[in-house]
Amino acid sequence: MSIWKKLFTAARGAATEAGEAIVDNQALRILDQEMRDARTQLKNAKENLTAIMAEEMGVQRTVKDLRSKIEEHEGFATQALEQGNEALALEIADKIAEFSNELEAQEQLAQGYTGNITQLKRTIADTERNIKMMQREISVVKSTEAVQKANTAIASKFSGADSSMLRATESLERIKAKQQKRSDQMTAAVDLQKDASGDDLQAKLKAAGIVNGGASANAVLERIKAKKAGGG
Repeated sequence: MSIWKKLFTAARGAATEAGEAIVDNQALRILDQEMRDARTQLKNAKENLTAIMAEEMGVQRTVKDLRSKIEEHEGFATQALEQGNEALALEIADKIAEFSNELEAQEQLAQGYTGNITQLKRTIADTERNIKMMQREISVVKSTEAVQKANTAIASKFSGADSSMLRATESLERIKAKQQKRSDQMTAAVDLQKDASGDDLQAKLKAAGIVNGGASANAVLERIKAKKAGGG
């Protein structure tokens, strides 16, 4: 394969991929247009059905009229025969034959219309049902597409080295670190103050029971009672 043929093949492949990408990106728009086309075709089919039904009604009227004429002329022929007028009866019979031939043709035409009408009604009903089903599915697809786009937008916004979420997390960690450092400094300052005043040593002596823990209400009350008893 020559280099030019390979380049041409590669270009065709790239064009196909680009075309498919466009179709994928515009899938919902294309689908909506296809549904509009389907509804337009359905509307046209209903209009055609109405026209055919009107023509079928006209043919049925013609059939009814021909049958009435045949019946009427058969009566005329009977009367002519009763009068012994064979020639007139034959002329009437010829007219009846003409009506009968026309009636046969019109009945066949009416049958054709009836069959077409039945088929069209069935097709229209199936198409309407399919359109409704497709419309429901399209609604689901659109909802899913909207949710996925929202999730994609959120994911792209809060992912990556420069995302808002990452920056917020880093800021929070810095604040927590500063607060912890400040808390440690305050604790250290209190410890130094205790060491300087001897409070820490006094606390340790009290805990060991070496020195009294200070006056308490019970101790004071007992001392007053003892003093009163001694004075008495």
